[in-house]
Amino acid sequence: MISSSISRRNFLLTTASTCAACYAQSAAPEPVIDIHQHTDYRGRTDEQMLAHQRKMGITHTVLLPAGRFFGLEAGASGNDRVQEVVRAHPKEYFFFANEVPYLSDARDIIAAGIKAGALGIGEQKFMVEADSRAVHLVAEIAKEHGVAVLLHFQFGKYNTSFERFHTILEKFPTVNFIGHAQTWWANIDAKADPQVLYPKGPVTPGGITDKLLANYPNMFADMSAGSGLNALLRDEDHARGFLDRHQNKLLYGSDCNDSIGEGEKCSGAQQLATIRRLAPNKAAERKILFENAKRVLKLPV
Repeated sequence: MISSSISRRNFLLTTASTCAACYAQSAAPEPVIDIHQHTDYRGRTDEQMLAHQRKMGITHTVLLPAGRFFGLEAGASGNDRVQEVVRAHPKEYFFFANEVPYLSDARDIIAAGIKAGALGIGEQKFMVEADSRAVHLVAEIAKEHGVAVLLHFQFGKYNTSFERFHTILEKFPTVNFIGHAQTWWANIDAKADPQVLYPKGPVTPGGITDKLLANYPNMFADMSAGSGLNALLRDEDHARGFLDRHQNKLLYGSDCNDSIGEGEKCSGAQQLATIRRLAPNKAAERKILFENAKRVLKLPV
Protein backbone atom coordinates (compact mmCIF):
# COMPACT_ATOMS: atom_id res chain seq x y z
CA MET A 1 0.00 0.00 0.00
CA ILE A 2 2.83 2.38 0.87
CA SER A 3 4.67 1.42 -2.30
CA SER A 4 1.56 2.08 -4.39
CA SER A 5 1.07 5.49 -2.76
CA ILE A 6 4.65 6.51 -3.38
CA SER A 7 4.50 5.37 -7.01
CA ARG A 8 1.33 7.31 -7.58
CA ARG A 9 2.79 10.44 -5.97
CA ASN A 10 5.95 10.16 -8.09
CA PHE A 11 3.85 9.73 -11.22
CA LEU A 12 1.82 12.84 -10.45
CA LEU A 13 4.93 14.90 -9.69
CA THR A 14 6.64 13.75 -12.88
CA THR A 15 3.56 14.50 -14.96
CA ALA A 16 3.19 17.94 -13.41
CA SER A 17 6.85 18.75 -14.05
CA THR A 18 6.61 17.60 -17.67
CA CYS A 19 3.48 19.69 -18.26
CA ALA A 20 5.11 22.73 -16.67
CA ALA A 21 8.15 22.34 -18.89
CA CYS A 22 5.99 21.99 -21.99
CA TYR A 23 4.01 25.10 -21.06
CA ALA A 24 7.17 27.11 -20.43
CA GLN A 25 8.54 26.09 -23.80
CA SER A 26 5.31 26.91 -25.64
CA ALA A 27 5.01 30.24 -23.81
CA ALA A 28 8.54 31.35 -24.77
CA PRO A 29 8.49 34.34 -27.13
CA GLU A 30 9.29 33.79 -30.79
CA PRO A 31 12.83 35.00 -31.48
CA VAL A 32 13.24 38.23 -33.42
CA ILE A 33 16.53 39.56 -34.84
CA ASP A 34 16.97 43.32 -35.24
CA ILE A 35 19.83 43.82 -37.70
CA HIS A 36 20.05 47.61 -37.37
CA GLN A 37 20.48 49.43 -34.09
CA HIS A 38 22.85 52.11 -32.78
CA THR A 39 24.40 52.90 -29.42
CA ASP A 40 24.08 56.41 -27.98
CA TYR A 41 21.27 57.24 -30.43
CA ARG A 42 20.13 60.81 -29.65
CA GLY A 43 21.66 60.46 -26.19
CA ARG A 44 19.89 57.19 -25.38
CA THR A 45 21.68 55.27 -22.63
CA ASP A 46 22.67 51.61 -22.82
CA GLU A 47 20.01 50.78 -20.24
CA GLN A 48 17.33 52.57 -22.28
CA MET A 49 18.39 50.80 -25.47
CA LEU A 50 18.27 47.41 -23.77
CA ALA A 51 14.81 48.14 -22.35
CA HIS A 52 13.68 49.44 -25.76
CA GLN A 53 14.72 46.24 -27.53
CA ARG A 54 13.17 43.99 -24.90
CA LYS A 55 9.91 45.96 -24.96
CA MET A 56 9.65 45.37 -28.71
CA GLY A 57 10.26 41.66 -28.16
CA ILE A 58 13.68 41.66 -29.83
CA THR A 59 15.77 38.69 -28.73
CA HIS A 60 18.94 39.46 -30.73
CA THR A 61 20.25 42.88 -31.81
CA VAL A 62 23.05 43.82 -34.21
CA LEU A 63 24.85 47.06 -33.32
CA LEU A 64 26.24 49.13 -36.20
CA PRO A 65 29.19 51.47 -35.48
CA ALA A 66 30.26 54.62 -37.31
CA GLY A 67 33.63 55.40 -38.81
CA ARG A 68 36.05 58.18 -37.84
CA PHE A 69 35.35 61.78 -38.77
CA PHE A 70 31.88 61.09 -40.17
CA GLY A 71 29.47 60.13 -37.40
CA LEU A 72 26.14 58.76 -38.55
CA GLU A 73 23.18 61.04 -37.95
CA ALA A 74 22.14 58.41 -35.45
CA GLY A 75 25.03 59.51 -33.29
CA ALA A 76 26.43 56.00 -33.40
CA SER A 77 29.80 55.51 -31.82
CA GLY A 78 32.78 53.54 -33.02
CA ASN A 79 33.96 49.95 -33.13
CA ASP A 80 35.23 49.88 -29.54
CA ARG A 81 31.95 51.23 -28.19
CA VAL A 82 29.71 48.58 -29.79
CA GLN A 83 32.06 45.83 -28.66
CA GLU A 84 31.82 47.18 -25.12
CA VAL A 85 28.03 46.83 -25.15
CA VAL A 86 28.21 43.34 -26.66
CA ARG A 87 30.59 42.20 -23.94
CA ALA A 88 28.09 43.37 -21.33
CA HIS A 89 25.18 41.50 -22.98
CA PRO A 90 26.69 38.70 -25.08
CA LYS A 91 23.47 36.70 -25.43
CA GLU A 92 21.43 39.58 -26.83
CA TYR A 93 23.84 41.76 -28.81
CA PHE A 94 26.12 41.22 -31.81
CA PHE A 95 28.10 43.78 -33.79
CA PHE A 96 29.45 44.87 -37.16
CA ALA A 97 32.76 46.54 -37.93
CA ASN A 98 33.04 49.83 -39.81
CA GLU A 99 35.34 52.56 -41.08
CA VAL A 100 35.40 55.35 -43.66
CA PRO A 101 36.34 53.23 -46.68
CA TYR A 102 38.75 55.65 -48.39
CA LEU A 103 41.06 56.06 -45.39
CA SER A 104 44.47 54.44 -45.78
CA ASP A 105 44.01 52.16 -42.78
CA ALA A 106 40.36 51.27 -43.40
CA ARG A 107 41.19 47.71 -44.44
CA ASP A 108 43.19 47.03 -41.27
CA ILE A 109 40.56 48.55 -38.96
CA ILE A 110 37.64 46.68 -40.50
CA ALA A 111 39.59 43.41 -40.59
CA ALA A 112 40.50 43.84 -36.92
CA GLY A 113 36.83 44.29 -36.06
CA ILE A 114 35.89 41.12 -37.94
CA LYS A 115 38.64 39.17 -36.18
CA ALA A 116 37.21 40.46 -32.89
CA GLY A 117 33.85 38.91 -33.77
CA ALA A 118 32.03 41.30 -36.12
CA LEU A 119 29.45 39.55 -38.28
CA GLY A 120 29.49 42.14 -41.05
CA ILE A 121 30.61 45.56 -42.27
CA GLY A 122 28.48 48.66 -41.86
CA GLU A 123 26.52 50.70 -41.72
CA GLN A 124 28.47 52.01 -44.73
CA LYS A 125 27.08 55.54 -44.83
CA PHE A 126 29.74 57.69 -46.46
CA MET A 127 29.98 60.24 -49.27
CA VAL A 128 31.09 57.92 -52.07
CA GLU A 129 29.53 56.58 -55.24
CA ALA A 130 27.91 53.16 -55.07
CA ASP A 131 30.38 51.68 -57.55
CA SER A 132 33.45 53.59 -56.35
CA ARG A 133 36.86 52.18 -55.49
CA ALA A 134 35.96 52.69 -51.83
CA VAL A 135 32.95 50.35 -52.12
CA HIS A 136 35.11 47.87 -54.04
CA LEU A 137 37.51 47.84 -51.10
CA VAL A 138 34.74 47.08 -48.62
CA ALA A 139 33.45 44.30 -50.86
CA GLU A 140 36.95 42.82 -51.12
CA ILE A 141 37.29 42.74 -47.33
CA ALA A 142 33.86 41.14 -47.00
CA LYS A 143 34.75 38.51 -49.58
CA GLU A 144 38.02 37.71 -47.84
CA HIS A 145 36.36 37.24 -44.45
CA GLY A 146 33.00 35.83 -45.54
CA VAL A 147 30.80 38.53 -44.01
CA ALA A 148 27.92 40.72 -45.22
CA VAL A 149 27.93 44.45 -46.03
CA LEU A 150 25.11 46.84 -45.08
CA LEU A 151 24.88 50.05 -47.11
CA HIS A 152 22.87 53.25 -46.70
CA PHE A 153 21.74 54.57 -50.10
CA GLN A 154 20.72 58.23 -50.12
CA PHE A 155 20.48 60.34 -53.27
CA GLY A 156 23.03 63.14 -53.49
CA LYS A 157 24.77 62.13 -50.26
CA TYR A 158 25.63 58.52 -49.41
CA ASN A 159 26.51 55.70 -51.83
CA THR A 160 25.24 57.74 -54.76
CA SER A 161 24.70 56.58 -58.36
CA PHE A 162 22.47 53.83 -57.02
CA GLU A 163 21.58 52.79 -60.55
CA ARG A 164 25.14 51.49 -60.99
CA PHE A 165 25.29 49.38 -57.84
CA HIS A 166 24.42 46.25 -59.80
CA THR A 167 28.01 46.22 -61.09
CA ILE A 168 29.24 45.57 -57.54
CA LEU A 169 26.78 42.71 -57.13
CA GLU A 170 28.03 41.17 -60.36
CA LYS A 171 31.71 41.54 -59.48
CA PHE A 172 31.28 40.09 -55.97
CA PRO A 173 28.66 37.34 -56.30
CA THR A 174 29.75 35.56 -53.10
CA VAL A 175 29.32 38.65 -50.90
CA ASN A 176 25.91 39.30 -49.34
CA PHE A 177 24.92 42.97 -49.60
CA ILE A 178 22.06 44.48 -47.57
CA GLY A 179 20.38 47.64 -48.90
CA HIS A 180 18.94 50.29 -46.60
CA ALA A 181 17.61 53.84 -46.39
CA GLN A 182 15.69 56.39 -48.43
CA THR A 183 16.93 55.80 -51.98
CA TRP A 184 16.89 52.05 -51.55
CA TRP A 185 13.25 52.04 -50.46
CA ALA A 186 12.02 54.79 -52.78
CA ASN A 187 13.17 52.65 -55.69
CA ILE A 188 10.69 49.88 -55.11
CA ASP A 189 8.75 52.17 -57.50
CA ALA A 190 9.60 52.07 -61.20
CA LYS A 191 8.62 55.76 -61.40
CA ALA A 192 10.65 56.90 -58.40
CA ASP A 193 11.81 60.51 -58.39
CA PRO A 194 15.38 60.36 -57.02
CA GLN A 195 14.96 63.66 -55.18
CA VAL A 196 11.89 62.49 -53.26
CA LEU A 197 13.21 60.49 -50.33
CA TYR A 198 9.90 59.61 -48.68
CA PRO A 199 7.43 59.18 -51.56
CA LYS A 200 3.74 58.68 -50.97
CA GLY A 201 0.97 57.02 -52.91
CA PRO A 202 0.62 53.94 -55.13
CA VAL A 203 3.74 52.07 -56.24
CA THR A 204 4.43 51.17 -59.86
CA PRO A 205 6.08 47.73 -59.63
CA GLY A 206 9.46 47.04 -61.19
CA GLY A 207 11.75 49.62 -59.59
CA ILE A 208 15.52 49.21 -59.28
CA THR A 209 15.27 47.80 -55.77
CA ASP A 210 12.66 45.25 -56.81
CA LYS A 211 14.88 44.12 -59.69
CA LEU A 212 18.02 43.86 -57.57
CA LEU A 213 16.25 41.64 -55.06
CA ALA A 214 14.74 39.50 -57.80
CA ASN A 215 17.81 39.15 -60.03
CA TYR A 216 20.77 38.93 -57.66
CA PRO A 217 21.01 36.11 -55.09
CA ASN A 218 23.47 38.19 -53.02
CA MET A 219 21.17 41.22 -52.60
CA PHE A 220 19.07 41.58 -49.44
CA ALA A 221 17.02 44.34 -47.82
CA ASP A 222 17.13 45.96 -44.38
CA MET A 223 13.56 47.01 -43.54
CA SER A 224 14.49 49.52 -40.85
CA ALA A 225 13.81 53.20 -40.21
CA GLY A 226 11.10 55.51 -41.48
CA SER A 227 12.08 54.75 -45.06
CA GLY A 228 11.42 51.03 -44.69
CA LEU A 229 8.15 51.62 -42.85
CA ASN A 230 7.03 54.17 -45.43
CA ALA A 231 7.71 51.70 -48.24
CA LEU A 232 5.10 49.34 -46.81
CA LEU A 233 2.50 51.84 -45.64
CA ARG A 234 2.39 54.00 -48.79
CA ASP A 235 0.73 51.20 -50.78
CA GLU A 236 -0.33 48.22 -48.71
CA ASP A 237 -1.58 46.20 -51.68
CA HIS A 238 1.86 46.47 -53.29
CA ALA A 239 3.50 45.75 -49.91
CA ARG A 240 1.67 42.44 -49.55
CA GLY A 241 2.98 41.26 -52.91
CA PHE A 242 6.46 42.62 -52.17
CA LEU A 243 6.68 40.74 -48.86
CA ASP A 244 5.44 37.59 -50.56
CA ARG A 245 7.82 37.50 -53.52
CA HIS A 246 10.87 38.68 -51.57
CA GLN A 247 10.18 36.82 -48.33
CA ASN A 248 13.59 35.11 -48.52
CA LYS A 249 15.44 38.42 -49.01
CA LEU A 250 13.99 40.72 -46.34
CA LEU A 251 15.56 41.28 -42.91
CA TYR A 252 13.86 43.13 -40.07
CA GLY A 253 15.69 46.10 -38.57
CA SER A 254 14.56 48.97 -36.37
CA ASP A 255 17.14 51.81 -36.60
CA CYS A 256 14.92 53.51 -34.04
CA ASN A 257 16.00 56.32 -31.69
CA ASP A 258 12.97 55.95 -29.42
CA SER A 259 13.72 55.06 -25.81
CA ILE A 260 10.47 53.29 -24.95
CA GLY A 261 9.98 50.58 -27.57
CA GLU A 262 6.32 51.08 -28.38
CA GLY A 263 3.88 53.71 -29.63
CA GLU A 264 3.80 56.13 -32.55
CA LYS A 265 7.34 57.43 -32.01
CA CYS A 266 8.84 53.95 -32.26
CA SER A 267 9.34 53.10 -35.93
CA GLY A 268 10.76 49.73 -34.92
CA ALA A 269 7.59 48.63 -33.14
CA GLN A 270 5.44 50.01 -35.97
CA GLN A 271 7.43 48.08 -38.55
CA LEU A 272 7.12 44.86 -36.55
CA ALA A 273 3.35 45.28 -36.40
CA THR A 274 3.17 46.13 -40.11
CA ILE A 275 5.19 43.09 -41.18
CA ARG A 276 3.05 40.82 -39.05
CA ARG A 277 -0.11 42.34 -40.51
CA LEU A 278 0.93 42.28 -44.17
CA ALA A 279 3.06 39.13 -44.41
CA PRO A 280 1.36 36.50 -46.60
CA ASN A 281 1.58 33.80 -43.93
CA LYS A 282 3.27 32.84 -40.68
CA ALA A 283 6.17 31.11 -42.41
CA ALA A 284 7.04 34.27 -44.36
CA GLU A 285 6.77 36.36 -41.20
CA ARG A 286 9.24 34.12 -39.39
CA LYS A 287 11.68 34.35 -42.30
CA ILE A 288 11.59 38.15 -42.28
CA LEU A 289 11.78 38.54 -38.50
CA PHE A 290 14.32 35.83 -37.75
CA GLU A 291 15.37 33.13 -40.18
CA ASN A 292 16.75 35.29 -43.01
CA ALA A 293 18.98 37.33 -40.70
CA LYS A 294 20.24 34.21 -38.96
CA ARG A 295 21.18 32.70 -42.34
CA VAL A 296 22.61 35.77 -44.08
CA LEU A 297 24.61 37.04 -41.09
CA LYS A 298 25.51 33.54 -39.88
CA LEU A 299 24.25 34.45 -36.44
CA PRO A 300 25.16 31.87 -33.80
CA VAL A 301 21.67 31.73 -32.28
